[in-house]
Amino acid sequence: MSERAPSYAHGASPVPLDGSTLGAAFDAAAARYPANDCVVSVQQDLTLSYADMRHATDRLATALAVLGVDHGERVGIWSPNNVEWLIAQFGTPKIGAILVNVNPAFRSSELEFVLRQSGVSVLITLERYKTSAYLRMVRELRAVLPALRDVIVIGGESAAQAGERSWDDLLALAEHAEPGLLRERSARAQSDEPINIQYTSGTTGRPKGATLSHHNVLNNGFFIGEGCRYTAADRVCIPVPFYHCFGMVLGNLACVTHGATIVIPAPTFDAAATLAAVAERRCTALYGVPTMFIAELAEPDFRRYDLSSLRTGIMAGSPCPVEVMKRVQSDMHMPEVTICYGMTETSPVSTQTSVDDPLDKRTGSVGRVHPHIEIKIVDAAGRVVPRGTPGELCTRGYSVMLGYWEDPEQTAQAVDAARYMHTGDIAVMDDDGYVNIGGRIKDMVIRGGENIYPREVEEFLYTHPAVKDVAVIGVPDERYGEELCAWIVRHAGSEVDAASIAAYCADRIARFKIPRHVIFVEEFPLTVTGKIQKFKMRERSIELLGLGAADRIVTA
Repeated sequence: MSERAPSYAHGASPVPLDGSTLGAAFDAAAARYPANDCVVSVQQDLTLSYADMRHATDRLATALAVLGVDHGERVGIWSPNNVEWLIAQFGTPKIGAILVNVNPAFRSSELEFVLRQSGVSVLITLERYKTSAYLRMVRELRAVLPALRDVIVIGGESAAQAGERSWDDLLALAEHAEPGLLRERSARAQSDEPINIQYTSGTTGRPKGATLSHHNVLNNGFFIGEGCRYTAADRVCIPVPFYHCFGMVLGNLACVTHGATIVIPAPTFDAAATLAAVAERRCTALYGVPTMFIAELAEPDFRRYDLSSLRTGIMAGSPCPVEVMKRVQSDMHMPEVTICYGMTETSPVSTQTSVDDPLDKRTGSVGRVHPHIEIKIVDAAGRVVPRGTPGELCTRGYSVMLGYWEDPEQTAQAVDAARYMHTGDIAVMDDDGYVNIGGRIKDMVIRGGENIYPREVEEFLYTHPAVKDVAVIGVPDERYGEELCAWIVRHAGSEVDAASIAAYCADRIARFKIPRHVIFVEEFPLTVTGKIQKFKMRERSIELLGLGAADRIVTA
């Protein structure tokens, strides 16, 4: 019997990488497709053509330059999905600014850390959205954020506190620009320079700022769009958040690099609004984590929505029930739906299924290696394992981040000397090069597409005066794939209960990080060396809570 090939694959491609900057690439798309709809924001009742968007992004870039934003300076955006988010995404790179994506679900402690660590000098936000009083939280933090000079309020009034101005007042500054200012600033930009910082939680308990270049995200977005076979005739419904790579790269950049239309159904996910947008705007593609597709399929009026315009889309972000994938393909008219796998640090996609793949490969794997990317699967010693053997997935190529912002130590731990990014995910490559993700080496929980590291939640819960010790794990959940479960050892005499723990978390950490289940114990199961045995905690939690583990494939 012959030996199996090594678990290594290279995405050889006849299509070269694009060496353009993000601003230049957007302007090229606008020149090629000026009359095409670039973005349709349903709830804003706003449609902008590519020509309109070029004017809007030029105006924002010029206004920021007049405001004093220098090359390499960080501009933060803290907002749910809207047209202004898109204008910021494609406007900031035109002056060499670095856009810092802030999760709209963050609360004050998380916001403070991200703005301080990245040194954001200008923050674009809303006054409020639903229960999030964005502007109030920013005002409370201004005294401890010396780098933050200006706060721009989308939809805000002209009258504001010192250091604040409305979006419209900001744009008005463009009228005072010196001739040629934008042209001169754009000419300074280089494709390998940082253009974006996205924060991803880490095992240290604090988020790390994955720093991405023009080259990283522009090319990844293009090849994702190629995988979906996008053309300028496609209209892509994007209910996933822009602050995340799923929305910003798989969504917005895959569209722009093909002259396709970005359809924003709502500021945040709403199943009915998403289905209505697909039907009314005749979308050809739809995105979502499995939770979103499950919610859409469960809508009481699902059958009344005409989804016949759909043909493709992307499912990614968390474990996916195979039966849901099959229903998406049939009931939602998406026979060409693809699955992507990746991580923020790799811009993000490393593998993707093809519309031509057999059904079993499209439902039971995360596809094959992306163009111009290398992947390998290694054992604990770093040696490549034979195909069919599990190991850690590593990826190398143009997509690997520049590093974690101002954190060389964490960067060195993630990216080795050969420039391979170590994903921390256990994978198996079959003889045809298809990859299946079987678990996570890192102690990460994926709840409905949100990556949560228990250490971060544990460190926060330790601040509760009644908590003596705490360990957080992931347990199965039918809706979100996984939910957080906190095991808590109380201080002697404390009578704290689950409801008070939840109340303590509210408005202090993002809602998706608040443990759904709380189990109070006297001690944790430990090894002889004193290490917590979280696998035993998970087994016991499933038993105590009456939970079952559904048969799932891992998508990203």
